[in-house]
Order: sequence, then C-alpha cells, then structure tokens
Amino acid sequence: MEGARVLRPQFLNKQEIKGRGEIVRVGAPDYTLLIIVLMLCVIGVVMVFTSSYMTAAASQNDAYYYLKRQGLFFLSGTAVMLVTMNISYRYFRSMAFIIYLAANALLVVAALIGISSHGAQRWIPVPIIGQFQPSEMAKAGVIFYMSFLISQNPKMLLKWPTFILACAVVGVTAGLVMLGNSLSMAIVVTLVGMGVIFIACPYVMRFVVVIAGGVAGLAGYFLYTAMSSAENFRIGRIEAWINPFSDPTGDGFQVIQSLYAIASGGMFGLGVGNSRQKTFVPEAHNDIIFSIICEELGFIGGALVLALFGVLIWRGLKIAMNATDMFGSLVAAGIMILISAQVVLNVAVVTNSMPNTGVPLPFISYGGTSLMVTLFLVGVLLNISRHSKKS
Repeated sequence: MEGARVLRPQFLNKQEIKGRGEIVRVGAPDYTLLIIVLMLCVIGVVMVFTSSYMTAAASQNDAYYYLKRQGLFFLSGTAVMLVTMNISYRYFRSMAFIIYLAANALLVVAALIGISSHGAQRWIPVPIIGQFQPSEMAKAGVIFYMSFLISQNPKMLLKWPTFILACAVVGVTAGLVMLGNSLSMAIVVTLVGMGVIFIACPYVMRFVVVIAGGVAGLAGYFLYTAMSSAENFRIGRIEAWINPFSDPTGDGFQVIQSLYAIASGGMFGLGVGNSRQKTFVPEAHNDIIFSIICEELGFIGGALVLALFGVLIWRGLKIAMNATDMFGSLVAAGIMILISAQVVLNVAVVTNSMPNTGVPLPFISYGGTSLMVTLFLVGVLLNISRHSKKS
C-alpha cells in the first residue's frame, strides 16, 4: 500500500504529473497565504516589543530581551517553513505515527518533570533554547496521525466501534495534555482532532452524542474542581468571567485591564508604543497581546488583524478543497481548524466572551514553541498548495 511505504523527502520542481483522470500541477505555492503569514509574524514581533519593553527592562535589565527572542524565533521558524514548503507533504504520511507517539511521550515527560506556571505544568526545560512546550507538538501529531489513519481506512468512520477508536486516539492525547493540568490546550487538541474526524465522517448525529458526552465530562470535571481546594483557580476564572469586578485585584484583574486597554484604544488607537495598560496587564506580550493591539492600533488595527486571519483561513480551506488526496486535504483542514480555533478562543478571552484560558494568538503572541510549530505547519500547508488538481 502506498500509504504504508516509507517516503523520502521529495524536493519539488515545476512539472505536471498525470494521474487518474486529473492533472496534478506541481508548481508555485500559495503566495497570498505566505505573504499574510509573514505580515502577521512581523506584526507579532513589533507588538511583542511594544508590549514588553518596560517589563523586560525591569525584570531582565534589557528592554530588547523579548524582541530579540521573538525575532530569533521568527527567523528560525521562517527558515523551517521555507524548507518544509519544499518537502513533499506525503513524507509526513509515513512519519505520522512517529510524530504522534513522540508528542505523547513528551507530554508524559512534561507532566512528570516539567516546569509549572500559572497552575499548568506543560513546559520542559531545554538547555540554550529555554523551554519547550510538548502540547504544541501534540497538536501537529494529532493532525498528521488522524489524517493518516482516516485516509488509510476511509470506511472506519462508518461503524461505531472504529468511530469510537478514532475518537479515542484524540482522547488519549487530550488526556495526556490534562496530566499537565492544561485544560485549555486539551480543549484545542480535542477541537482539532474531532474537527478532522467531523470533516471525514458522513454521520453528523454521532457528533451530537460525542458533544453530549464531552459536555457531561466537563460538567463533572468542574464539579470536582469546585470541591477540590487544589484547583479552585478554575472556579475563580469562571466567576471572574461572569463578574470580573467582583474581584478586581484578584482573578478579575487581568480581564478588567484587558477591557480597559481595548476601550482606551478607540477607533484609531493611541499609536504604536503608546499603550498605557501594558504595565498593568499581566504578561501583556503573551496571551493578552490582542488587547494591546486594540489599544495602540485601535478598532481599525484590531479589525485589520482579524481580517488577515480571515483571508488566511479562506486560502487554507481552498487549499484543503483542492488537495490531490484525502491525506493532504485532511491535513490542510486540520491546520486551518487549529489556527482558527486558537484565534477564536484567544479573542474571546481578551474580550471576556469566555473564561480565561492560556491559548496564544497564532503568529503574534510571544512564544518560541508555538511560533515554530505553527510556521512548520504552514510550510506543510504551502507544500500542499503546490499541488492543484483539474478534473
């Protein structure tokens, strides 16, 4: 079987490959997608600097600390993206299980010896680099392995036993993420994995059962959390979401300062570098960076960033629809589900439309693992775009 054969990396040249009733054109990548991703990364580097230089000067004795690190992550990630863009995505089909298995193993390591921060233990200390976040790799692992599994067994989702098996593959990784007490990342992994299954499965009603089970599970988890003094911070986040001003100096502090930043930006913003709230918003260069974007660039700037994400998602879905095989189509769709889910969750938290979570804004929030893995996945997506089909 072709899917089981080990494929070596194939660097592509412009050519036409005639297949089963269609012409597959191997040529240029989707330059619109590439340009938008680079634009978002540049915006991210600039906003990480403007939102962090005062904090960096105080805590690191170097106002350019986070700028230099994010710039290095951006350049390294761009190099990875450009290399991956020229390696046949079919190579990752043979590597799918290995990536999935390695990601799960690293999640166990993180849960056992990882660095804990803000109630979650999801970072592994790495010399020179600093910290590595296995949950980011887990997202890629789920995308590749679920796409491989379904493309190799297209009928597996037609029967309940094999459908449940596919869901269990996602559930194992999500459960290992939860070992590090990272509910937000477990939710993202679940959304990505189940999203790939949903696209390939013709029976919508099965997902009603899955969603009902998931809601019941979350309800049980929060009930346990409410009775456990060790995890009352989650209940505090929910209470802060419902009424952040009930605890303005505690759980509601970050939400309130984020809303102040968005409100003070007005239509056109205070100007790049002129944010007043960056010294109040905890870790403004991380998950809450969109509020600083709205404060400095205003409603217009925030809407422009969201519009760029909208075009990126549209181009990605178009690539998924025009992929030459099921594996490529599911991988492209999975990457788009990942990016869009993180954008929605991040903006929802910043605007207090949902309880606070630790989901970064793709390409923009500070963080090396997130940026590198996302750019790697974009490289795979661009390679898929180099294959278009004509009936």
